[in-house]
Amino acid sequence: MADMYSKEVMDHFMNPRNVGEIKDASGVGEKGNPTCGDIMRMFIKVGKKPSSGGQGMEEVIEDIKFQTFGCGAAVATSSMITEMVIGKTLEEAEKISNNQVAEALGGLPPIKMHCSNLAADALHDAIENYKKSK
Repeated sequence: MADMYSKEVMDHFMNPRNVGEIKDASGVGEKGNPTCGDIMRMFIKVGKKPSSGGQGMEEVIEDIKFQTFGCGAAVATSSMITEMVIGKTLEEAEKISNNQVAEALGGLPPIKMHCSNLAADALHDAIENYKKSK
C-alpha cells in the first residue's frame, strides 16, 4: 500500500506540518468530499508587508494551520499546501492549483487526486472568507 505513495507523501503524512487551528484566524475555509468522507479546515492569518514594487502594502499569509479528517493523502496534501503558501501574497496563494500540490508531493495515485483538490479548495475558501470579512 505505502509503495503507491512517494517519499514526500509519506513524510507529510507521518510528520504533518502546521497542524492545528488559529484561534483569531483572518479567514477559515472548509471543504469536504461526501464520497470519501474527507474533511479539511484551513485557518489563515493575513498580515501586510511592503509590496515588491515598493508601492504600498500587500497582504500575505503569515501563518496557516489545518485540521484534516481523512486518508493519508488528504493529510499530506493539507500539510504540503501550508508549506507552499506561508509568506506568499493572497494573489500568489490563490493561484496554487491542486496539480501543483500533487507535483510538490512527487505525485499522487489517480484515485487520490481529489485529496489535493480539497486542500487547494479549502485554502481558496479561507482566502475568500477573509476577503468577505473585511
